[in-house]
Amino acid sequence: MIKFIISVIIILALIGGAIQFVSTAESWTLVVNKEAAMSSIQNGAIAVYEFIKELIADADQIKGVDLAIEK
Repeated sequence: MIKFIISVIIILALIGGAIQFVSTAESWTLVVNKEAAMSSIQNGAIAVYEFIKELIADADQIKGVDLAIEK
């Protein structure tokens, strides 16, 4: 469960652009901006919430469609 929560936090930070990949000739590094990470996690959570809210609203509209087939 903790791995799932940490994965969600990392994914939201990636969506918000708080984690940057920096490579040199000698090494590869991931740079995390803490302030940007916090705001991107919040913005990412809001974006996911809005997306799910729209899906639910669209599903309610589909209920009114009659899918009967006439021969």
